[in-house]
Amino acid sequence: MAADSQGVPQLVLEAVIGFNGHVFSGLRVHPDRDHLIYPLGSTVILKRLQDGRQEFLHGHTNNVSCVAVSKSGRYISSGQVTFMGFKADIIIWDFEKRAIYARLPLHKAKVEALSFSPNDKYLVSLGGQDDGSIVVWNIETKQAICGSPASSLSAGNCLSIQYSNTDDNTFITAGSGSLRVWELDLSNRKVRPTECQTGKLKRIIKCIKIAEDDQYFFCGTTSGDILKVNLKTRLLNSCGPVKQKFSQGVNTLEILKSGEILVGSGDGCLTLCSGANFKILKHVQLEGAVTSIAMRGEGQQLLVGTAAGQMYRFSYTNLEERELISSSHSSAVTAVAIPFGSSELFATCSQDDIRVWQAETSKELLRISVPNMTCNALDIMVDGHSILSAWNDGKIRVFAPESGRTMLVIDNAHSMGVTAIVGTRDCKKILSGGGEGQVRVWELQESGCCPRLLESMKEHKATITDIQMKSNDKECVTASSDGACIIWDLVRYVRNQMVLANTRFQCVCYHPEEYQIITSGTDRKIGYWEVYDGAAIRELEGSQSGAINGMHISKDGCYFITGGDDKLVKVWSYMEGEVTHVGTGHSGSITSVRLCSASRTLVTTSADGAILRWRFPHPLSPS
Repeated sequence: MAADSQGVPQLVLEAVIGFNGHVFSGLRVHPDRDHLIYPLGSTVILKRLQDGRQEFLHGHTNNVSCVAVSKSGRYISSGQVTFMGFKADIIIWDFEKRAIYARLPLHKAKVEALSFSPNDKYLVSLGGQDDGSIVVWNIETKQAICGSPASSLSAGNCLSIQYSNTDDNTFITAGSGSLRVWELDLSNRKVRPTECQTGKLKRIIKCIKIAEDDQYFFCGTTSGDILKVNLKTRLLNSCGPVKQKFSQGVNTLEILKSGEILVGSGDGCLTLCSGANFKILKHVQLEGAVTSIAMRGEGQQLLVGTAAGQMYRFSYTNLEERELISSSHSSAVTAVAIPFGSSELFATCSQDDIRVWQAETSKELLRISVPNMTCNALDIMVDGHSILSAWNDGKIRVFAPESGRTMLVIDNAHSMGVTAIVGTRDCKKILSGGGEGQVRVWELQESGCCPRLLESMKEHKATITDIQMKSNDKECVTASSDGACIIWDLVRYVRNQMVLANTRFQCVCYHPEEYQIITSGTDRKIGYWEVYDGAAIRELEGSQSGAINGMHISKDGCYFITGGDDKLVKVWSYMEGEVTHVGTGHSGSITSVRLCSASRTLVTTSADGAILRWRFPHPLSPS
């Protein structure tokens, strides 16, 4: 990846939309009270609360699995997952310099949790299921002091770890049938555990929170109750609530200054309960399971993250008044569309929904939900009056872009799901491609009746991955994973030309002057082809690793953009065939790229649910 982008100017990243809400306690507030810290793919993002400005910490090679912030705010640490048999890195970041302070590789496959000691002396790390060990690190020397298996042989996996608030030598681990308090013996380089006595109570503990004075600590369980344990005697003090448990388990806890406890549960409820008897005082329902609760300052403000990629801000005094700070897709973003002649809005699609975003503020303006379905492709009609969408249930759905109202549904449009869609320039027809390899032309009726199927063109043998229209609506080109690109005559509905290559084509673009097409796919090659006779003109090496999944060409035809499995956004000069700029920022495979017609805003999406907005470096050349 580094060799691929060496010596090439970098694209300017303007904004990132995305938050991995599946990381438990992944959303943190820095002690300076002004920065949010959260993971997205293999990146840790620092977002200033005042003005929303973002900074990015790149260094992990795979998805970030846990985040911790030291009490002083000087350090941030993050752990990652990796493949079986490989070591998963822990990175300690210097917050002031926004740079890597230390890289600590020791755990196998996954780092489950991290915690800093109160005086920033040590960092304790917990390995995942395949590792099962605890390691204490000296932050100053960047070396491991000692390690130990996290659980006894009779207990299950360890899931959570928390350092004491006052003592650099005490921390707690908890998990499946395991609850231990550990003492660090520095002179002998040992950690010694003491089992906490919970009597007949057997629980899987997901989170730990220690009271500020270190008298008691609270544990949230998958059974939906909370255990209160005395830290000095290691004995269970109480367990509750007795009657009404928290549905789908307790994911995260936070203790307020008043002694009350905030509980985030798997059913999306944020609950305020009494610290003495766990009686529920207030509760509010959020979208997606609550996975993070972070206090800003003394707890006057609360920031909450959910598994649906939502971030909320609450005032402690009134839980009812909530502010949605940011929202994002919680699964892979499959496509992006920008309205013709506009760069202020763009639409993206994913599993369950289509969302319309304001480009400048990254705010979500509209969400169109279709539960349990995945939208594979998206297009916005040239007149801007409708959003065309292709779904894996074989339906084409057309929505109004302002209200999200369903204007039209074409049932059974394709037998193996609709995989590509485009509208004609005159806004009277829709072209769709399916998983079975057919290209279908639909004529829209004036009265809003169901569209008429004009023609079904059967030449491709596999999934249609992309369709592009010629500006006069009389021709289109389709790319397919069968290794063919076909140029169709849309007057006679016959094949004009066919381009064959030893690849699975993923994307195709017409040059604006429409005498050439460019294609790309799994063979990492970018091919230039003559429209007139389908002859190959030239071939470029598009990437050093991984398929190219998305491609778009500027309106003047001077530049085109590619993105794929190498996670790099590349801007190419069309005539020279050379990379002019490279954008690094994606943590997952890039799924689609789109440039607005004014060549100002470039939007790219990826499989980790991220949407990145870049400043396009080449303004439109005067025509």
